[in-house]
Amino acid sequence: MGNEYERGDVFVPFIVASRSDHAEKIGWDIRNEGRSWGKDEAMDRFMLTPEKFEMVDGKLLWSDEDRETLLGLLLENVGADRAVRLGDPEVWRAAVAKLSA
Repeated sequence: MGNEYERGDVFVPFIVASRSDHAEKIGWDIRNEGRSWGKDEAMDRFMLTPEKFEMVDGKLLWSDEDRETLLGLLLENVGADRAVRLGDPEVWRAAVAKLSA
């Protein structure tokens, strides 16, 4: 019925669908604290991960959409509290201020 995708030592069954189909349906649940995905969402999230990492013109992955999807996945796992510790806090403040402008 589906295919099998090998990742490490684990075979994961899945039904083939395009990555963009998954990306359009995703509802991000990014919290302050990082979290593990529950059994009802784990496979959908797993299917959003890139097949391989590549660099195109000095950027990871092929498109901004792919990079944003990967960022969303990582933010769900790591959490916003840890993410804002990366880089200059003023950059984060300025980005948040733009949300209400």
